[in-house]
Amino acid sequence: MAETTPLVENKQEFDWPPLESNPEVFTEYLRNIGLKPNFVISEVYGFDEEVLAFLAQPTLGVIVAIERINRDLDVKKGEPVGDNKTVDFYMDQSGELDNACGIIACLHAILNSSESMISPESILDGFQNETKTLSPSEICQALQKNQLFKTAHKTFSMKGQSTAVVNVNDQSKVQHHFVSFVVNKEGKLVELDGTKKGPYVIGDCRDVLRGSIAEIQKRLNSGEISHKMSMMTLNSAM
Repeated sequence: MAETTPLVENKQEFDWPPLESNPEVFTEYLRNIGLKPNFVISEVYGFDEEVLAFLAQPTLGVIVAIERINRDLDVKKGEPVGDNKTVDFYMDQSGELDNACGIIACLHAILNSSESMISPESILDGFQNETKTLSPSEICQALQKNQLFKTAHKTFSMKGQSTAVVNVNDQSKVQHHFVSFVVNKEGKLVELDGTKKGPYVIGDCRDVLRGSIAEIQKRLNSGEISHKMSMMTLNSAM
């Protein structure tokens, strides 16, 4: 389940309930809103090379559910989006989007890929076209207002093996936060997380999967995040 941004008051239920960190749920959700069927979300079962060899290649993006030890410190990372964009697509996450971090992480991975992943005239296609010229805060508002997207999200938040968390009074049950990692056009590994100040450039990277693993291991070793985490990849279907 996903950790949220500060909630909007006087709500009884989440507008954007948390998603289970489940590759089948994510894949079904994304294909429902317009991800082409030749792309899939896969689970990373371990960091050893013998395990990574079973993942379909190439890896186009990495999505990680983390439990942040110090959220206040983490959200200070990144640089605001200016004229010189680090990535093609970046959006903020507001309190209105409560637990939407799972789908936001997917949007960051999909809309920063050079691959053509989106089916025409789908929810994803409409959202991409609507937001091409918008700022991160405007994209956030566009997602908040997108009823087709919100309806699909609520449907898939009810799927998986965990008990769905829909009531705002149960926010304490939501411990994890989804972020994504991509390699930009300059060959830099970038963490994308709508609760940060902006895209967080980590450094030179030729392999988004192994670069992301190295960064996650660094944060685990420093105590920045807990060992209660999971990792998924966006890649071509086998």
